Amino acid sequence: MMTPNEIVAMCRIDDPRSFRLKDHDPAWAGDDDVPKSDRKQFAKDVLSQDVSELAEAQEKLYASNTWSLLILFQAMDAAGKDSTIEHVMSGVNPQGCQVFSFKQPSVEELDHNYLWRYTRATPERGRIGIFNRSYYEEVLVVRVHPDLLQAERIPDAKINDDFWNDRFEDINALERHLSRNGTRILKFFLNVSKKEQRKRFLKRLEDPAKHWKFSAGDLPERARWDDYMKAYEEAIRATSTKWAPWHVVPADHKWVTRAIVARTIVQAVEALKAQYPKVDSEQREAIERAKKQLEAGDDD
Repeated sequence: MMTPNEIVAMCRIDDPRSFRLKDHDPAWAGDDDVPKSDRKQFAKDVLSQDVSELAEAQEKLYASNTWSLLILFQAMDAAGKDSTIEHVMSGVNPQGCQVFSFKQPSVEELDHNYLWRYTRATPERGRIGIFNRSYYEEVLVVRVHPDLLQAERIPDAKINDDFWNDRFEDINALERHLSRNGTRILKFFLNVSKKEQRKRFLKRLEDPAKHWKFSAGDLPERARWDDYMKAYEEAIRATSTKWAPWHVVPADHKWVTRAIVARTIVQAVEALKAQYPKVDSEQREAIERAKKQLEAGDDD
């Protein structure tokens, strides 16, 4: 069976020039010679261990107040973004983590450049920021529906290949700037199959408690599946960099998705080598005085 780190490496797009989405199986579930039940238990064990390790690593990240971590999730509807965030970050102290879900831009946001509303939500030092959808919507949804660009009122905009290449260049420059200034960036595309999306949509429709998750626009968007896959492939190929690599994560089995995402995040935080701040001699003396005072009950 592959090790967790080997699985992460398999999902990371290190050579975007040769990247093809069809080479990544949404239903991947591990080694074929290992029974599915064993693979599932393996993934659950990995997730449980990594959730615990992430809680400790995040505490060091928060205490050191040097690095920040920005995690981006992109996917088609019903790929499991919400549940993945919920399970993977379940052990993290909310004080050190922020989650943003970007909906339709407001009038104020449309009065700024398209990256403005995202950059103002990037995490400060010591914190983990999660974008449930992100500025990549501007080269995905907007590319599939270019009429949305009318609301952005970009002067003399010509919507052609050069326009989208310029946006890829903008995004790479932003991520390079963030990386240079202490923000580690992880990008996840949860790769769900069209067949699995259909099953999950039907499950939502059959369960009254999940009806709120279904939108009238879900099926028209599903009808543009091929357009979205093309947009994702081109975006990933153009923006998977050394400083902000993409990870294409199999999403047909949620237990696989969660385990891979958790291991990737833990691996990234540990690589930052965040440590608790060192206590100098003056602070140690103050700690000893406070300890003696409390033990003696002098503050009662």
